[in-house]
Amino acid sequence: MIFGQTLEGTQRFQIQRCATDPNSYKSLGDSFRTIFRIEGLFGFYKGILPPILAETPKRAVKFFTFEQYKKLLGYVSLSPALTFAIAGLGSGLTEAIVVNPFEVVKVGLQANRNKFTEQPSTMSYARHIIKKEGLGLQGLNKGFTATLGRHGVFNMVYFGFYYNVKNIVPVNKDPTLEFLRKFGIGLLSGTIASVINIPFDVAKSRIQGPQPVPGEIKYRTCFKTMATVYQEEGILALYKGLLPKIMRLGPGGAVMLLVYEYTYSWLQENW
Repeated sequence: MIFGQTLEGTQRFQIQRCATDPNSYKSLGDSFRTIFRIEGLFGFYKGILPPILAETPKRAVKFFTFEQYKKLLGYVSLSPALTFAIAGLGSGLTEAIVVNPFEVVKVGLQANRNKFTEQPSTMSYARHIIKKEGLGLQGLNKGFTATLGRHGVFNMVYFGFYYNVKNIVPVNKDPTLEFLRKFGIGLLSGTIASVINIPFDVAKSRIQGPQPVPGEIKYRTCFKTMATVYQEEGILALYKGLLPKIMRLGPGGAVMLLVYEYTYSWLQENW
């Protein structure tokens, strides 16, 4: 979690609009130096409370619903490969419903470039959003369709790739090598899923973050936002923040799957 928050640069890269943006970062290293110089050490931890509050229910929903969708799909005549992918898609869509309000608050706090001590608290900022814009798709749930796309696509690739490849690559009898086999496949799963879903992530950050002109909403819907970013900034703009995202979700995704698998196996054996 802490490592993920120090990579707050993901959101910062995705929110900046072009190289001429006065707040533009030249690289990941430049973003670290600039945040530290202007906002101090705690600038790396802006918006940390929303993901902390959301993390436990988010992960619980991710894995619990994946198993439930997988069971439901057992009644349908589908190949195992398709079953894993569709169950992952369903779990991601369900997860997005839980996490989106927390994401709106987090992105808003991370977009604030004031010093950590000068920005509003998580709860006061959430109250401000609700009071000013309400709970709907323009308020605490704005960017909802982009969040659905982000989590749905990520989990579809993440679970689909992991379980299908794991079933193809032979099991190793050596516990250490078997652990490394699963870790490697999990690392690839998180990395590939990040590469495929990042355009949705960029769209989400643009919709939930500050608009280019105060008082005017430029980024409204997921696919229209993607099209606007592509037309104005080029295809690479849809992949802004990819490096910090992979650094976080590549190894993080592998660890998460391994913890889940070993815990699930232990519970089945002992309960």
